[in-house]
Amino acid sequence: MSKKTKLELTWIGKDEEPRLEPRILLEYTEKSHHADVRNSENDLFDNRLIFGDNLLALKSLQQEFAGKVKCIFIDPPYNTGSAFEHYDDGIEHSLWLTMLRDRLQIIKSLLRTDGSLWITIDDNESHYLKVLCDEIFGRSNFVANIVWQKRTSPDMRATLGAGHDHILVYARNLSEFKKILKLLPKTGKQKDAYKNPDNDSRGPWMSTDFTAQGYRPNQMYTIVTPGGAEYTPPAGRCWKNVESVYLHYLNEGRLWFGKNGVSVPRQKTYLSESQGQAAWTWWTNAEVGHNQEAKKEINELFGAENAFDTPKPERLIQRIVHLSTDPGDIVLDSFAGSGTTGAVAHKMGRRWIMIELGEHCHTHIIPRMKRVIDGTDQGGITKEVNWQGGGGFRYYRLAPSLLEKDKFGNWIINKEYNAPMLAEAMCKHHGFTYEPDEAVYWKQGWSTETDYIYTTTQLMTRELATQIHDSLGEGETLLICCKAFNLNEVDFPNITFQKIPASILNRCEFGRDDYSLNVAQLPQPEKLEQLELFSEGEGL
Repeated sequence: MSKKTKLELTWIGKDEEPRLEPRILLEYTEKSHHADVRNSENDLFDNRLIFGDNLLALKSLQQEFAGKVKCIFIDPPYNTGSAFEHYDDGIEHSLWLTMLRDRLQIIKSLLRTDGSLWITIDDNESHYLKVLCDEIFGRSNFVANIVWQKRTSPDMRATLGAGHDHILVYARNLSEFKKILKLLPKTGKQKDAYKNPDNDSRGPWMSTDFTAQGYRPNQMYTIVTPGGAEYTPPAGRCWKNVESVYLHYLNEGRLWFGKNGVSVPRQKTYLSESQGQAAWTWWTNAEVGHNQEAKKEINELFGAENAFDTPKPERLIQRIVHLSTDPGDIVLDSFAGSGTTGAVAHKMGRRWIMIELGEHCHTHIIPRMKRVIDGTDQGGITKEVNWQGGGGFRYYRLAPSLLEKDKFGNWIINKEYNAPMLAEAMCKHHGFTYEPDEAVYWKQGWSTETDYIYTTTQLMTRELATQIHDSLGEGETLLICCKAFNLNEVDFPNITFQKIPASILNRCEFGRDDYSLNVAQLPQPEKLEQLELFSEGEGL
């Protein structure tokens, strides 16, 4: 009988977590793009587009961006089952849950304490995903399940046509997130509800109930209206404020007693003093767009013959970015799809990181972001935010695996790697900052002012170790990573020797450079490992 006491979601292979080989990011300047001129002092140039498997890419971002990302939006594969229709349902869901679990764990580490994660999903997996996120982020950090009205009319072919998607929202720390959550600007329709029938000098207003639920003795006084009518709070309620506050509002003309001055008092709320509207969990397509609007935006960018199947409307991403971030904050999307998140974040003055493996990274995202930067993208939210162009982005690819097998089946350092690339990868693996010292060859990275790391592919002998040891400064320590060492470790008290870690040598669970899911540990039909998970989401 299991000794586990907590309530949890279980699935086939849950206990098998991947050991990820550290990878470094290589910049390709020929695919990067920057505006020819700076449009303003707020132009942002250090945005990142990463081409490669998002699990490995997320891992590669941890050292630099852990605890720094303000908002993460992902539109992962919806797991409709189309790719697994001939296989057992339990395996299908297990594959999907494992894929999301591995990525969400890293995503959590990237978020700031006031950061938030927003995930679009449909009914097929939303409830499983909710429980999975509860385990990773904690139920106490669940913010909301937003219902987005994604269609304009029912699907007549369906039993009950799906008119909505879910947006699950989690905070890294809910109390900190509440401090930064923004109000929404009022819409034209909401502003039209404000009137000024009494010519109040403060301008248009709307009235709200001046009673509150419950019984509070100091809020149970009698109110005499300007027209002479007398009121006490109705049963089960009290006045909204104590009498001294009521009299203050009365003297300032902030109460409304009806045209004749004899109605139950209501409190005025002025349009000029309103900071905005609190968001709620029902997002209509009139407010944030719908699927047809998103496809129209893509068609205008690329033409109907080169459309992206499942984009999200820019207005939807705009609301998420507005609610959760400020200009200059970092927004990340690890299932970038057609690049909507980056396009919106860029137009709104946020820094962004996008990760995508599909070829649409080159056919859609790069051309789209070039148009945003050059100011030629006039669609989406461009006019609303008065975007004029500017800024830029850097394009990266994941470096190849550190290791490969030789003709004898032994793991060796990949010939594509040079010494600096290997040293940087080892720094990432051990949590050191890669910063080679120009004067001291073995100071390739540091974790503190006196703790260094050195990586070499040669045999570490006593003679070489002695030479390094004698050059160590007072209080300095060194971690040497090597293929092998032939010496007595106790002779070098300030040096730690370590072979290339087993987590790197054991490649059986390395993430692959595609969206296939690792099923090596699962009971499976023949060749199931070769399947790829197809999606209805923005991410594929």
